[in-house]
Amino acid sequence: MSARRPPPAGSARPTRAPRIGLGTDRHPFAAGRRLVLGGVVIPHPLGLGGHSDADVLTHAVCDAILGALGLPDLGVRFPASSDLWRDTESLVFLRDIVGAMRAQGYAVGNLDVVLNAETPALLPHLAAMRGILAATLGCEAEAISLKPKRGEGIGFVGRAEGIEAQAVVLLLPAAVAGVPPPRRVGAKKPGRRGGR
Repeated sequence: MSARRPPPAGSARPTRAPRIGLGTDRHPFAAGRRLVLGGVVIPHPLGLGGHSDADVLTHAVCDAILGALGLPDLGVRFPASSDLWRDTESLVFLRDIVGAMRAQGYAVGNLDVVLNAETPALLPHLAAMRGILAATLGCEAEAISLKPKRGEGIGFVGRAEGIEAQAVVLLLPAAVAGVPPPRRVGAKKPGRRGGR
């Protein structure tokens, strides 16, 4: 077997490979709660139960990015056992995780999400969700696909007992994605308005 040849002089060798992550989350409907998906408040008689605002879409995106980075999941990073995160907007979590992503030299290449919900109708709210997610992730809205699906009477989604989200994210080296490297500033704890 011949020895591997070194790259030609002056050729660039990539220092980071693209990363792919998968995230899933589900929450039951609950009375007395707002329904928040992708940072958008959606009019509905029921919200989703959870320690934070229970934004199942944002939670799935968070876990997808954490998985791509090889980091512990959202429940470890922001434990529901801590009152510090009670009723926190999930976009707070996502902003913190985007900071960790940028610190590792990555940017979002594209995001593909399936939202499983029997109710409410989500199509009228998709553009607003994409806009908020794109602004938070630092990518174009065209790099984000949100696909609502019904349960067709099957399982907890089909019985309208809750909502489930599945997200797949592609992270690219920031230089490849055309994103400038992060500025080195003092570490900050993520802000909060109120876990998961």
